[in-house]
This record gives sequence, C-alpha cells and structure tokens, in this order.
Amino acid sequence: MAEHARKPGNRIALVEDHSRLSGLVKRGLAGAGIAADTFATLEGAWYAVNQNPYSAVIVDRGLPDGDGLDLVRRMRAGRLTTPCLMLTSRDALRDRVDGLDAGADDYLAKPFALEELVARIRALMRRHPDVRDGSTSFAGIVVIPESSLMTCAGAQVVLAPAELQIMICLVRAGGHAVRRRSLETAAWGMDEAVTPNALDVALHRLRRKLVEIGARAGIYNVRNVGFILKTLDVAA
Repeated sequence: MAEHARKPGNRIALVEDHSRLSGLVKRGLAGAGIAADTFATLEGAWYAVNQNPYSAVIVDRGLPDGDGLDLVRRMRAGRLTTPCLMLTSRDALRDRVDGLDAGADDYLAKPFALEELVARIRALMRRHPDVRDGSTSFAGIVVIPESSLMTCAGAQVVLAPAELQIMICLVRAGGHAVRRRSLETAAWGMDEAVTPNALDVALHRLRRKLVEIGARAGIYNVRNVGFILKTLDVAA
C-alpha cells in the first residue's frame, strides 16, 4: 500500500524572534486547535518549511538575520505555495504593498488582537489547496479543531492536543496511509522532544476513543509504511 502524499494538518510555522510574543501567539493558536512550530530566524524557518507541509506561515518582518519578506520571496521562488501572513510594527501603505508583492497572502500590523490573528490564520488555512474544503470528517467521524472534539453519530470525546493533530492528519489522508514520522511531526512539531513510544501511546488512546464513540473505522498499522484510518468492514 502506497503512502499518501504529505498533506498539511492543523500545524503552522510561526517566525517571530520576540519570545514573549511568540509564546502568547502559540498559546492563543493552541486554544483554537492550531499547533505551531516556532522559529526565531529566517534560516531556521526556511529549513522547516522545506521539510514539513505546514498549512500556513506567520512571519515577522524584523528578524535577527533579515527581513521576513525574504523568507516569503524564497518560498515563492521555490514554488512553495503555503499561505503566509506577515506581522510587522510598520503600517505604512508602502510596507503593505511590499509584503503583498513579495507573495504574502495577508498582513497584520502590531499591536493586534489575538482573536483577529486566529481568524485570519483560519481563513488562510482554508486557502491551502489540500485543506480548502476543510475536510475533517471520514466514515462518519468528525474532528472539530476549535473545540478539540471528535464526534460520531451524536457521541463525542475530547482529544488531547497531540491526539487532535494526529486525527486531523489521518482524517485528511482519506483512507490512505500516513508515515510514522509525519504523524509525530504533526502531533509534536519540530521543537519538542518526543519519546520513542509517544506516538504508540497516543494511537492506543485514540483507538479506545474511536470505540467509545461507536466509530465504524479504526486505526491500523501498515507494515513498512505507517498508519491508516479505515472502515472496520474493510479487510485489514
């Protein structure tokens, strides 16, 4: 069985060198069911966006190693179409035009309301060609990121943050296998140490929760490939 092409989950890249602001934004996004990997430099972010299928990127303009617009330009030159939101303390028309000309999709001046940032990121994530339909349902299972819920036929369970990101990946894969490493990255990102069996523990809990809500689908291990969410009446 072939691996499913990498699709973004509910994880974004946040490129901001101000640690306090970065932490506040990351917590605010997490409260809306959106996980974020944080980076303080252009080079760190450039490496990450080439390695991971983020559903959106938030980029500050003033970074230690350059202007955040340079990251957006490099992404577009490299044919990376991930939606980008620019953050800046500049609010002049010329700065907004420069950002859009560089390939940014949206622009938000500091200071900003966290609620507005979350709303704009959600809108940008819906623009991504692989998540445009907001597909977070499969075989009667519905995942609701903003409330961290998984439902089926009226029953519901609360998902822990890592469980939520794993389920979003599996559901959006639409019955195709997803590699172990892809699920680990979706759940914990690049900046969090993960024990070797963390994914297995999370999958065990998810299997129990799927049974708890009476789902007609389960999570299966596909040898030498990864894991797949498929209906129980299909032969393993």
